[in-house]
Amino acid sequence: MLYHTGRSLLRFGLNVTVHRNRRLLCSHISADMIRRTQIKKVLCVAEKNDAAKGIAQIMSNGSMRRREGHSRFNKIYEYEYHLFGQNVTVSMTSVSGHLLALEFKAPFQKWHSCNPVMLFDAEVEKYCPDTFVDIKRTLEREVRQCQALVIWTDCDREGENIGFEVIDVCKAVKPNVQVFRAHFSEITPNSIRRACETLTEPNLNISDAVDVRQELDLRIGASFTRFQTLRLQKIFPTVLADQLISYGSCQFPTLGFVVERFKAIQAFIPETFYKITVTHQTDEEEVDFSWKRHRLFNHTACLVLYQICMEDPLATVTEVSTKPKSKWRPLPLDTVELEKLASRKLKINAKETMKIAEKLYTQGLISYPRTETNIFPKDLNLTSLVEQQTQDVHWGPFAQGILERGGPTPRNGKKSDQAHPPIHPTKYTSSLQGNEQRLYEFIVRHFLACCSQDAQGQETTVDIDIAQEKFSAHGLMIIARNYLDVYPYDRWSAKVIPVYERGAQFQPTAIEMVDGETSPPQLLTEADLISLMEKHGIGTDATHADHIETIKSRMYVGLTADQRFLPGELGMGLVEGYDSMGYEMSKPNLRAELEADLKLVSEGRKDKFTVLRYHVEKYKQVFIEAVREAKKLDEALSTYLGQALEFTPQDEMALELPLPVRKCPQCSRDMVLKKKKDGRGMYLSCVGYPSCKAALWFPDSVLEVSRDESICPTCRPNPVHKLKFKFKRGSLPPMMPLELVGCIGGCDETLREILDLKYLRGGRAGAQPASNPPSGSYLRDSQSQNQPRVQPPPRPRPESRKPVASVTSSPWASHPPAVGGSDVTVCNCGQEAIILTVRKEGPNQGRQFYKCNTGSCNFFLWVDQPEERGVGNRNATSWTPQPPRPSVGFGGSSGSGSSGFSQPSGSSRLGSGDGAATLCKCNEPAVTRTVMKDGPNKGRTFHTCPKPREQQCSFFQWADENMPPGGLDSVPQLGGQKSRRPGGESYKAPVAKKQRTCGVCHQPGHTRTTCPQNSDR
Repeated sequence: MLYHTGRSLLRFGLNVTVHRNRRLLCSHISADMIRRTQIKKVLCVAEKNDAAKGIAQIMSNGSMRRREGHSRFNKIYEYEYHLFGQNVTVSMTSVSGHLLALEFKAPFQKWHSCNPVMLFDAEVEKYCPDTFVDIKRTLEREVRQCQALVIWTDCDREGENIGFEVIDVCKAVKPNVQVFRAHFSEITPNSIRRACETLTEPNLNISDAVDVRQELDLRIGASFTRFQTLRLQKIFPTVLADQLISYGSCQFPTLGFVVERFKAIQAFIPETFYKITVTHQTDEEEVDFSWKRHRLFNHTACLVLYQICMEDPLATVTEVSTKPKSKWRPLPLDTVELEKLASRKLKINAKETMKIAEKLYTQGLISYPRTETNIFPKDLNLTSLVEQQTQDVHWGPFAQGILERGGPTPRNGKKSDQAHPPIHPTKYTSSLQGNEQRLYEFIVRHFLACCSQDAQGQETTVDIDIAQEKFSAHGLMIIARNYLDVYPYDRWSAKVIPVYERGAQFQPTAIEMVDGETSPPQLLTEADLISLMEKHGIGTDATHADHIETIKSRMYVGLTADQRFLPGELGMGLVEGYDSMGYEMSKPNLRAELEADLKLVSEGRKDKFTVLRYHVEKYKQVFIEAVREAKKLDEALSTYLGQALEFTPQDEMALELPLPVRKCPQCSRDMVLKKKKDGRGMYLSCVGYPSCKAALWFPDSVLEVSRDESICPTCRPNPVHKLKFKFKRGSLPPMMPLELVGCIGGCDETLREILDLKYLRGGRAGAQPASNPPSGSYLRDSQSQNQPRVQPPPRPRPESRKPVASVTSSPWASHPPAVGGSDVTVCNCGQEAIILTVRKEGPNQGRQFYKCNTGSCNFFLWVDQPEERGVGNRNATSWTPQPPRPSVGFGGSSGSGSSGFSQPSGSSRLGSGDGAATLCKCNEPAVTRTVMKDGPNKGRTFHTCPKPREQQCSFFQWADENMPPGGLDSVPQLGGQKSRRPGGESYKAPVAKKQRTCGVCHQPGHTRTTCPQNSDR
């Protein structure tokens, strides 16, 4: 199999066929189908190299053999293991996170390539980034020698999706490989062996949820990011000239929480309050009694009560109560609590916390750190985990005490993700340093505290009465510290008060009336922000840290000296601008609904494509409204960034959302007006490009064209909007207006004659009917999942991949034109290209290619590479070429002349039948000659210029190639007009061909140099 160093494209990410086959894969794995006797070698793939190494060490008992893969960061470990009831050879390797990435197809990748709104419908593809191509090569090489594939990626959503990426890569080269999933929560001998004994099917539903999230994040993020970056850089060039102003459906609500708290502080108006305090000094302690009214906001009322107390200041003890009080030990540790507590207690941010935790996990020191569970499963042996910690000099005695008191009795919470236990230590170590040691110690102490007992105390409450005003004081005596002895992150201080008896009276040391002010809420800490994200369903426990890091790196927020979030000017302006539009995009509602749907997809309760379609359409409408009210965004930011520059009409037009003119007759998507790349003129294009290449190019005589609101009553499918044209002076016949409104659906005879329209006669054979949605987008028909899987063809040779610029002069042409059917392929100079065949011996012998008809440009294109035309070099190799479209007339009306036809591809012949004349570049009938030189082309005839050698043009064409049946007489012409060359002049009448003869003997069949009568030979 040929290997390409470029980006290897895998279009299965959103492909229904592969989606269907994935489900077949999952449903067909069962015990009775395991061909155990045929499994001799097994490929195991982990998510990271450290995990692969740890798992291999356990499975091989340390006797594994290491060898190199194509990637120097991902080793291969080989060993023997008893699996599937027999001894097999295991090759354990790894990926480095996601093997594949999602991206728009080439025409939509550049920021100025399209209006951002088109990204909601643009086709996307999965590809292997250059940095991971070596890992992919390793998998392809190894799986060829194996009969089974076992996925050992992390057991969460992302891990399941990574697993299916590995499955797709491996099954592409070995379709019959058997696939299994190992479930584990920690890299310990018991957990790994249990996973080997309980191999299951990979869960496609969980992977689908990640596919939906990835595609939505790409479409939403790219469209909003391009829109606001391109616009705001022009409006605030001095401040934002080089600033990427990104948008994300998770990062923006996260920013919204910070801005909302900051604005609440700004809007806070302090109020003055008043209260009465009582102090009693004894020989032992000073006791402060608090007023049971707490505080009053009316100064006069509080002053009256205070004066009453001062008139009779004797205090009487009305109640003395004592009750036991407990300080609860912590709950088992889940991911969110780990992030919050590490931020509060250890001052380690969430991003760094998760990075350290993952490293500790791959070293086998703690359990899987991404979990939503705070309940220890009943089958988890907590006693052995506590025993491991008894050897430590700091917390070892406490662990021993737990065992001596009857063993661990953990306090359990109420959450469980049914996948992983709470985070806990799995092995003792004393060799860590720095933050790794601090975080490991915290996890161990938290685990031991959870397995211990609550702290116990005795609380005493004393109530007194002064002039019928009630006051109280509280004291605390700690009886048993219990978990507090090992958990220094919690504090519980004793407060001693003297002994008071009910009915006793005393004279207070002081009675005072004091004032104060209400205080605003504080800025959010990272722990506060994570709590809000969890509460409102923004992101998951695995992504909270990433979203917070994003808004920090984009400079939307900053941190104060005490590590609290403060919004920046750009962040404030963005939130206020979007909120002023009425959609409250900084609020969590939109994203929370998506997260809920993703959970339902992962549980198999909602369809992947239904959720994708719904949320894309919803965000698309929000985007359209945001663009229409973009000036509100400008106004909000000008408050913080200074005076905004005026957006020019040209800039406004560039961002103006294209309105549909008609439905594409080939794929049923919208066709919209677009501006040509050089800015001169317009063309009508299908929004499904590049999978659908239907386009109508208007000639240079059209100065302006725009959509008219009137609809053609004749052309189908409805609605077909008429277009308003403005022509160059002198380009129309006399007495005709330079501005007119007409239909390009095929029914308007006048417009057809003026524009000399040739409607696209055919597309690629085998395309779906217009009533079906395009297969490359999220609008695909999910009912087609029962179709058989199509194996990918061999990849094209790398030497044949050349960037191609395609320019067409045909009004209805593809951009670039499609190969197959009767589409016209044009070269860079606008001429119809010809098809030639490689005759020279070598790897490309027999391949057909397009070449410039006149030789005036360097146009070149392989016929069997339809996806490359006009796209440029993406540095990527497609696995799934687009199927050809059938020939479908574009005209929407019936009757004579409603549809035109394109000239056959590569034809430069006039006349009909065998008497057709081939014209050279001099516009003269070419002569036919025969190759006499020894070689593969000897005896072959070709066409060349008839002039003497010193006056000949460079025209050359093989006579047996590119012969259209019947010539142009078989192609109906439009409106009775004669066929024209691209330059505008008419073709000359055919002239009888004269066979060339030898210059010595004047006989045909050879030349002067090969003539037997030539005395110079």
